[in-house]
Amino acid sequence: MCVGTFVDAAQAALAIATSALRGRSAYQAPVPSQTGTPDDEFVREMRRQMGGQIQPLPQSQTRWYLSDLELAEYCADTGDLAPCARLMRAARRDGRLAGVLSTRTSGLVRLPKHFRGDADVVAELELGHEDRSITARSVFDEMFPAAELALLAGDGVLCGVGVGELVPVYGRVHPVFVRLDPEFLVYRWNENRWYFRSIAGLLRIDPGDGHWILHTPGGRMSPWQHGLWKCVGRSFIRKEHAQLHKDNYDAKLANPARVATSPQGGSEEQKLAWFKQVMAWGVNTVFALTPGYEVKLLESNGRGWESFDTTITECNTDMIIAIAGQTVTVDGGAGFQNSDIHKTIRADLIKETADGLAATLNTQGLPVYVALRWGVEAIDAKPISVEWDVTPPKDRNAEASAMVTTGNAITVLEAALATSGIALDVRAMCVRYAIPVLGDTNADAVPDAPAVAGEPAPRGLRAVPDLDDELDGDVLDDDDEVAA
Repeated sequence: MCVGTFVDAAQAALAIATSALRGRSAYQAPVPSQTGTPDDEFVREMRRQMGGQIQPLPQSQTRWYLSDLELAEYCADTGDLAPCARLMRAARRDGRLAGVLSTRTSGLVRLPKHFRGDADVVAELELGHEDRSITARSVFDEMFPAAELALLAGDGVLCGVGVGELVPVYGRVHPVFVRLDPEFLVYRWNENRWYFRSIAGLLRIDPGDGHWILHTPGGRMSPWQHGLWKCVGRSFIRKEHAQLHKDNYDAKLANPARVATSPQGGSEEQKLAWFKQVMAWGVNTVFALTPGYEVKLLESNGRGWESFDTTITECNTDMIIAIAGQTVTVDGGAGFQNSDIHKTIRADLIKETADGLAATLNTQGLPVYVALRWGVEAIDAKPISVEWDVTPPKDRNAEASAMVTTGNAITVLEAALATSGIALDVRAMCVRYAIPVLGDTNADAVPDAPAVAGEPAPRGLRAVPDLDDELDGDVLDDDDEVAA
């Protein structure tokens, strides 16, 4: 089975199976019949003619003005992300921005990963193929290349939204994730649905359907409004203009003016000959002057260049703070060394980016692999999730020291209480200090809602909708929303 087989009913079943994971709204409008999908035959034929490419040629803009930023804001609020994405693509050519952003994205996706869930799925994702001679990479790394995930995470940080597709690969079951440029994303407010402007026209995006992956760390509603592109774009444009003005200032004043003085009583022929010598002034030129003749350089003593440097410094600081959350670990300080990602980017921002990327893969990426490998019905039977370990090494050491201290305290307390005939509640100690132990440590936990369609839910919880109703396009009635 390959991704290309997920068409029509099978692909709809996969989208419905992952809809609960994504938290799809029950108010979503019916799918428009006039919009295309990547599995339509005319779309597949055009992709064959383009060598598999589905994305049109990006449009680059080399000069940006603050008025362009204002236009991008207006367009984004109408659902057109093209100007916003083009601005952020241009901003990546700035060295400060590119360096700090790569630490938050490329550095993040290369941190250790932890998988949770079904043992069979975890083994395949971590260890890869049964025949280790095929490749040294794991299935997860083959399916989700680190470079593509870093680009997707960067789009999420800057634009608030990113998009990619799962492309089938000859000779293996699992596809490969390919990040697409958010320049071609379109959001329709009246449908609450995303579209992609492809070489074959407007294609509907159904996240989790086995083809599309939509990354929205900026929020489910208008995620572009919570991206960093507005503040980063303003600083980038101002810095570009300041650099151009500074270069122009330097170019005009780099060569000082030459001043030549001739004696007042000299003839016109003598003055003309003298000025011709000065005009021919080259490298290591020597003048033999008699009284009355003089040559010198007229250099600017102005301080206009300081204004441009101040603007550039301010813009650098704004961009660094927006991406990293602070500047001291980027600029350095007394006794400080830039040694790893945990010291370069504020810890909570690393966690935010990691959790957002993991949530997208856990709801739209990994379930597709499970469905391709074991069938759509295995999505519930074989749950799987991934997360990146972003805990700073210093915190790891403190956590280990706390566990050792807690262990010693339990031993001492048990011995002390035993003399009085009192038993220590070790399990309560473990819960209090977050010591992992086997078994259920929360006997009074509130029961979860049933995962089987049609069963009654506890009071106050929404009942699970029947998938058959979803396939028929029915919307939940008020009587079906809450179980008694």
